[in-house]
Amino acid sequence: MRNLFFICLLVLIPSQLVWAEDEEEKAPPTISYYQIKPSLVANLAKGGKYIRCDIQLMTKDEAFLESLTLHGPAIRHALLMLLSEQDGKTLKSSDGKEALRKAALTEVKKILDEATGNDAVEALLFTTFFVQ
Repeated sequence: MRNLFFICLLVLIPSQLVWAEDEEEKAPPTISYYQIKPSLVANLAKGGKYIRCDIQLMTKDEAFLESLTLHGPAIRHALLMLLSEQDGKTLKSSDGKEALRKAALTEVKKILDEATGNDAVEALLFTTFFVQ
């Protein structure tokens, strides 16, 4: 009976260790944000209006923040060009803002993919959005 107890322990302990390792591997990824500074300001395509916005990029790869810093000027340029093509009337609606957000995210991913081969940006967030 005693031998059976030790055999059970020998079989169960390694399986518990494997189970514990699986839990550690499933830890949620760390989310990091990169703020594009200073605020983006651009004249809009139609009318004498302008847009001012603050943008943050979200990534689950903290090491990728260095790439965002390195390629920040290219990202900023592309976003300014995209903003200057917009119509102020369209940007007043929620749908217009969401369409711009998606287009901006696509543009950022394109630049990063071309420059680094990695487009680890998960989301683009407007933290300030002002059209006048």
